[in-house]
Amino acid sequence: MQINQIKNQDDLTLKVSIKIDKEDYAEDMNKRLKEYRHKADIRGFRKGMAPMGLIEKMYGGQALSDAVNTVVSEQLGKYIEDNKLNVIGEPLPSEDQENAPEDGDSFTFNFDLGVAPDVTVDVTSEDTIPYYTVTVSAKAVADYKENLLRQYGNMESGEKAGEDDFIVVDFKQGETEVKDAYVSLRSIGDEAKSIFLGIKKDEVRDLDVNEVFPNESDRAAMLHMKKEELKDMDPKWQMTVKDVKTFVAAKPTPETFDRIFGKDVVKDEAAFDAKVKDLLKNEYARESDYRFAGDVRDYLLEKADIKLPEAFLKRWLIRVNEGKFTPEDIEKEFDAFLKDFRWQMICNHLMKAHEMQVTKEDLDKEARALAAYQFAMYGMNDVPDDQLAGFADRLLGDDDQARRLYDKVEADKVVAYVKDTVTLDKKKSTIEKMRQQTK
Repeated sequence: MQINQIKNQDDLTLKVSIKIDKEDYAEDMNKRLKEYRHKADIRGFRKGMAPMGLIEKMYGGQALSDAVNTVVSEQLGKYIEDNKLNVIGEPLPSEDQENAPEDGDSFTFNFDLGVAPDVTVDVTSEDTIPYYTVTVSAKAVADYKENLLRQYGNMESGEKAGEDDFIVVDFKQGETEVKDAYVSLRSIGDEAKSIFLGIKKDEVRDLDVNEVFPNESDRAAMLHMKKEELKDMDPKWQMTVKDVKTFVAAKPTPETFDRIFGKDVVKDEAAFDAKVKDLLKNEYARESDYRFAGDVRDYLLEKADIKLPEAFLKRWLIRVNEGKFTPEDIEKEFDAFLKDFRWQMICNHLMKAHEMQVTKEDLDKEARALAAYQFAMYGMNDVPDDQLAGFADRLLGDDDQARRLYDKVEADKVVAYVKDTVTLDKKKSTIEKMRQQTK
């Protein structure tokens, strides 16, 4: 057996040649053939008693391939370990690879290996990274209050229809009637909307429903028909308005405050202002931290300036994603992949260099936070602890989700370390400007 490093294709890509002879794989091959014979159930022979010559004829090729691949894989792994190579991805067969035997029973395999460079980046108090803070403005408080009150508002009967209102109508065509159909003015085109703006209860209008409601699915649902029935329908209908529904925001009363914040948390307008201001401060602080995390990532990526075997990585990505993504897809996303890959290398280096660890408690906490966030998206803000815990366990039981949570916790620890170490260049900003810069 011979193992040679043929050449460096570049500083981070190696080509390794492995030549194996018959004595290197013969024992493994014979063992496999014996296993085939033991399991073989061939007509004319008792199970496990077929002649070895017949077994070799039937299964020799497969046994040879498996034995050779096993030896090559073991020796390649040993070569990587003995030479302390920090490989990226997996070794790839060289593009000039020839698998045919040479010298009778000898085989030579060539592999390309991508090698990760050493990462040495770190930060000290001499490093300076901006940290943006946002002051809560009176307008932001007013806008937030207005949105909250609208969120807890209700539909009420109105005098006449406005652009964002609904009307409840009856449609009639001869003996056919459709009762209590809801019409949203917001979903009606600008030209047709003029028919409805300012309309009042008990008004009667004749209209062509095909022109006013061009979407077939909406029109069929409104008229209680199937879509295929529309083509035979006379589009002229008489419409009678039964009610105008307008959205009315909640009033800033103690009852409303109890609905929003819980019993007796906020009792008057002044406390409402203070509570909203606190909510905005917390929201802005989270956005400042998010912006800072992005700036830390960009700063360390530039400082580390990590070189990667890009040509090798493209080949590896195409191979491992065969059938999932095309080479064109990978090319389009390659720059983003490289950025994520380099950032992960930096995180791994700093975690190890400063003896930081991701604990089970860290993962549980992050999984619970994600679970609470997902429930909150559906308006469920007071989910019991046992339900949160169960959902978090399911997240951690999914390998992909668990890996993402681990990476998130690791990145958060690295950012926290950097924040405690570098000099923060504190800058004031508006929330609009900071959000725009963060995109």
